[in-house]
Amino acid sequence: MTQFALAPPPISRTQSVVTFLGMGTAAPAAMPQDQFTRHAAQINCQTAEQHSWLHRVYQNSGVQSRGSVLFKGVHSHSDSLADFYPLSKGIDDRGPTTAQRMVRYAVEAPLLASSAAMKALADANTNASAITHLITVSCTGFVAPGLDVTLVNQLRLLPSVRRLHIGFMGCHGAFNALAAARDAVLANKNARVLVCCVELCSLHFAYGWDPGRLVANALFADGAAAVVLGAKTGDIPASWELHDTSSHLIPDSLDEMKWQIGDHGFEMTLLPGVPKIIRRHLGAWCEEWLARHDLQFSDIQYWAIHPGGPKILTAVAEALSLPPAALEASRDILSQHGNMSSATILFILQKLAAQKAPGPCVAIGLGPGLMAEGMLLKPATP
Repeated sequence: MTQFALAPPPISRTQSVVTFLGMGTAAPAAMPQDQFTRHAAQINCQTAEQHSWLHRVYQNSGVQSRGSVLFKGVHSHSDSLADFYPLSKGIDDRGPTTAQRMVRYAVEAPLLASSAAMKALADANTNASAITHLITVSCTGFVAPGLDVTLVNQLRLLPSVRRLHIGFMGCHGAFNALAAARDAVLANKNARVLVCCVELCSLHFAYGWDPGRLVANALFADGAAAVVLGAKTGDIPASWELHDTSSHLIPDSLDEMKWQIGDHGFEMTLLPGVPKIIRRHLGAWCEEWLARHDLQFSDIQYWAIHPGGPKILTAVAEALSLPPAALEASRDILSQHGNMSSATILFILQKLAAQKAPGPCVAIGLGPGLMAEGMLLKPATP
């Protein structure tokens, strides 16, 4: 039987404009990458060759510092990482159990999430009682009642608020959350949607020698970010207009990036073939998607690329023929904060919004699948 591919739906030119009414970010105390490197070497390396390899990976990560809820600050007299990740007791020691890590997640994640959410509400000049929908995003912990219920109570949202949790989707979770928020606003112009992403990646550091996991451990960090979305109004300043979203499942790539639950934390694996796959597939998808909006790569003023790592950023730049300046915001956030998984893209968009130059913005993130997610935004106009 002959099968026909379904064409994408036509782009509506008359639908309401969905705007970012307010944004907020929060990160715990930052720890220098050198400090992470020293402790990682202590718990992961057994030979001089392993020490040399690990130091190269951390040094070439593009990360200068990154936040961790485990870090007690520069004035603490204890080794913050060693308190939670003590030195290995033997070759079979894999560190804290997943249950122990989830206990810490249940304490720390709501605090960081509520901090970012309160900043977003204040930036939007929006009372918590005006929020009609709450979408939470996290792939680094599971607890019930979850982040959504905690935020309803801490922020004093209405008990009738519609809730959606997007879990375990990895670095592109925020893209799916913002797509769902956009749908809610397009369905009801009076909707006010609070999206909140929080990730505690530092709770999942690996013990032992597994290069795929150690590369991930060199990049990931803790952070939270939130945004209030609603229909465009004349009385509330806004940063971005969200015009469209797009998804693309890259074929034959299921094993290249994995995020699995283990007995001793969640296990992230990044295989070295990911940049090659990006170079091969990303350009055609993005070109076709933008063409439906009568746009070419040269028309894009801003690029918000999720910094999965320096090699991934380079691969995206090559796939889309981007100049080095196009990735400055992504590289700056990676350097200052590390890869905060789903929260990272909102840190980048907040940074870009301060530039206030006209022209469209394309945001791209990749996650397990490999799945590419995209957003088309434009700076909000008065």
